[in-house]
Amino acid sequence: MATPARLEPHQQRALATPDNKVVVSSVTVWEIAIKRTAGRLTFPIDQLDDVMRRMGFDILPILPAHAILAGSLPLHHRDPFDRMLIAQAVVENLTLVTSDHAIASYDVRTLGAVRP
Repeated sequence: MATPARLEPHQQRALATPDNKVVVSSVTVWEIAIKRTAGRLTFPIDQLDDVMRRMGFDILPILPAHAILAGSLPLHHRDPFDRMLIAQAVVENLTLVTSDHAIASYDVRTLGAVRP
């Protein structure tokens, strides 16, 4: 939401298509808050809930099944936030929108990343 230009046009279309259910992980919100506090991201975090609600996005909490899978994934990717997103996508049968090629190394559906 802060930098939509980072998304490929087909990713932007998929997120904007009303027939597609968009789910935002609480992990993403956590990472945004950390990056904002560290000065690495400018984002109106206090408006995030309202923005996501207006856009029709659902929030995905972290469940024990997500944590168990994230902790057992091979270490193709070392970022704990991304590993949790991978686990959540696998457990919930979701497609992960990303351009991170390391994520595509896992057995997870992605929109944007291709296997290296």
